[in-house]
Formats: sequence, structure tokens, C-alpha cells
Amino acid sequence: MELKKIKDLVALGSGDIFGSVLSAIFWFYLATQIEPNEYGEIHWFIGIASIFSYIALFGTVNTITVYTAKGIKIQSALYTISLIASLVLSLIIIIIFPAFYQIDSAVLMIAYVINTLAIGNLLGTKSFTQYSKYVFIQKGLTLGLGLGFFYLFGYESILFALGLSYVFYIKRIINVFKETKIDFGLIKQKIGFITNNYVMFIVAGFSGQIDKIIIAPLLGFTLLGNYSLALQAISIMMIISSVSYKYLLPQDATNTHNSNFKIWVIIISAIIALIGIFIGPYLIENYFTEYIDSKIAIQVMSIAVIPGTISLILQSEFLGNEKSKIVLIGNLSSLIVLIISTIVLGLNFGIFGLGISVVIANISRMLIFLFFKNLMRENNARS
Repeated sequence: MELKKIKDLVALGSGDIFGSVLSAIFWFYLATQIEPNEYGEIHWFIGIASIFSYIALFGTVNTITVYTAKGIKIQSALYTISLIASLVLSLIIIIIFPAFYQIDSAVLMIAYVINTLAIGNLLGTKSFTQYSKYVFIQKGLTLGLGLGFFYLFGYESILFALGLSYVFYIKRIINVFKETKIDFGLIKQKIGFITNNYVMFIVAGFSGQIDKIIIAPLLGFTLLGNYSLALQAISIMMIISSVSYKYLLPQDATNTHNSNFKIWVIIISAIIALIGIFIGPYLIENYFTEYIDSKIAIQVMSIAVIPGTISLILQSEFLGNEKSKIVLIGNLSSLIVLIISTIVLGLNFGIFGLGISVVIANISRMLIFLFFKNLMRENNARS
């Protein structure tokens, strides 16, 4: 059993780790080729596409992962609703955004939806080797298509290139439709968990993007570019935590215990945070001189890796037991804290304040999750 766990984790982690390396090469290299304001502009529109995709995804990755793991054939119904919603929202994007970004943002938004639906199925079936292949190919296409489009058509074309990198996930979507019939009755039976998960997913998604949406009009694209580079660094530091969450969710959904593994993940996250605090400034000063303002943000935001990791571990436990309301409360509270602190601290302390806001938001979510976990433990002890 332990050997199988290790094999599954290696299969799952290899795709995410190597894929993230390819993605990091692309984004960090791109940062050396364009100005911070252009880098910020790209990430602002990525934020827009991401937020619209969250709204479209009634079938969230967590919902699909949990029900697929439990053998409940609900995927096709959730896919149908999500895909129809993505097409409607793509038309809204085309109507309201500037001409040179409208099609690109719409394509990227639909691509995000297709990717999320496919990933949920791969994780739910515990097809970790296939998952890794999909991720690695997509990140390879991000690097190849991203740089190709950049040099051929300029930085404005990168959104479209990113959207194209997800095209092969369509095959997985088609296979799911072939394997399971569309049964909206199942959605009615599970509407409570699905709805809670959907709202939770939107809240969590907004938490990952709303800061970018706020920063651009308040503080400009240049500061957003520096902030986005810092976020890229933090995303690399969260790879192991993210891989662990994807591994743990289907395990927790089937009541498989992994206590020692979870402890080691937290220890490793603390080590990674220290590396970010001390090594991050050196890398910025020597390789990203145009983004020197991101140095302090990386140092501060590295601290968030620890509470962020603990939150993911607890979130997996709650969702695996269909306690989505708790996750919703934690993520909603974190979102409110992030919005308020981004505006207040950003306006008063610039990028240093933005870094602090990320840390505060992650700590607030962790504390709420810990409160509910302790409450559940006490209730179980009484019963």
C-alpha cells in the first residue's frame, strides 16, 4: 500500500513539477523581454479570463474529483452546464473588452473551463500518470506556442497562444461524454454539495485573481507587473503543496489516511518559505533588474507558503467528507480580507503592502479552517 502511494504521488507530482518548470521558464524569460507594464497588462487580462471561467464552471474540479472518485456518474451533466455557460460568457467578453484582446480572452476563458473539467476527471479516476502527461504536454505547448506567438506577433498575442495550449484536453471531455450519459437528476440529488462547491470555487478563484483586477486601476500596470512576477515565484514555491492537495483529495474522499505525509508536506513548505525569503532577492537583483520592486514582495509573500499549505491540507479533508460549507466560509473570509487589505495596504505601502495583504489573507483562512477542525474533533469526542 505504501509503495502504491509513493508511485501515485511520483506519477502525479512529476507532471506538475516538470510542467511548472516549463511554465516558469516561459514566464520568467518573458519578463526579461518585455517591460513591467506590459507584463502587468498580460496578467490583468489573464485575471479577467480566469474570473469568467470560474463563473462558468458549475462543475468545479473538486466536485468532479470527489464524485468521480465515489463512482457517481454525474460528470456529463456538469460538463454540459459548464460548457454552455462558457460559450455565453465568451460572448460577453467579446462585447465588453478592447478589440485586440476580446477574442483572445474569450478563447483563453473557454480553454480554462475545458482544462478544469478534464483535470477533475483525471484526478477522480486516480489516473495520475495520464494526468502528468496532459499537464506536461500543456506546459510544453505554453512554452513553445507562447514564445512563437510572442516573436511572430508581439506580446499581445500571448493570451491566444495560451488558449491554444489546452486544445488537446478536448479529447478527454469527449471520452467522458461517451462514458457517462447526461443525467440532470443526479445534479438535483447532489445540489447542496455542488452549489456549495461552486460558490466556494468562485470565492477561491476570485481570491487568486481579484488582487490583480484591483491593482491595475489603483496602482497601474507597472506595479502589477512587479507584483505578478512575485506571484509567479510564489506559485513555484507552492508546487509541492499543490501536488499534495491533488493527491490527497481523492484519498480523503475515500477515507484513506495520510497523517505522516501531511506533516512532511508542512515541514517542506516551511523550508521552501525560508529559501524564498533569502534566495528570492538575489535572483531579482541579478536576473530581473527591471522588476526590482518585486524583491520585497517575494520576501514577504514567501511567508504565505506555510499557512497556504496548511489550508490546502485542511481543505482536502473537508471536501473529501463533503463539508464544503466550511471551505466556503474560510475562502469567503479570506477573499474579504484580501480585497480590503489590498486596497488599504496597497494604497498606503505600495508593493510591500500588497505582499502583506497576501500573507494576512492566507493566515485568516488557515485559522478559520483550524477552528472548524477543532470544533469537529470536539463534537466527535462528545458523540
